Amino acid sequence: MTLETERLLLRDLHMDDKEAIFGYRSDAETNKFQSWIPKTLEEVEAFITRNFKEFNQPETWYQLLITDKETKEIIGDVGVHFIDGDQVEFGITLSKKYHHKGYASEALKGLTDLMFKDLKKHRITTSIDPDNASSLQLMERIGFRKEGHFIKSLYINGLWVDDVIYAILAEEWMNK
Repeated sequence: MTLETERLLLRDLHMDDKEAIFGYRSDAETNKFQSWIPKTLEEVEAFITRNFKEFNQPETWYQLLITDKETKEIIGDVGVHFIDGDQVEFGITLSKKYHHKGYASEALKGLTDLMFKDLKKHRITTSIDPDNASSLQLMERIGFRKEGHFIKSLYINGLWVDDVIYAILAEEWMNK
């Protein structure tokens, strides 16, 4: 699966991407809101191997690498959870050096267009730690709305944490 935006190419993960993925994913401080922070290259290899091989399959997570279209440099990755035939959930991780450059917005807008216009999905959600102000602002900036704040509803890295859900419906996206 590949998706092009103005500056980005979202593509499948390959085993030769493992060092770059480990480089940004293993940064515990930058990724403190993530549920997965690999400690070894072997964990990244398992992550790549485990990535579902068929796009748009209900009850699967499908990870795409975010790369610079011109330089081919790896910027981060985005996960698409195909909840069922009509709903998906997004999760995104960027290398610290690419924060605040509009890449997350661009990648998520491109994916949102694909989900609603091409795949005819009904609803997209995302789950965010309420302390992750940058991600909350990102979702509001691209047009998602806050639907709920759940108290200590997720067990991540040995702690119970709150979870804020943002979502958008196809009709909301298409009428923007």
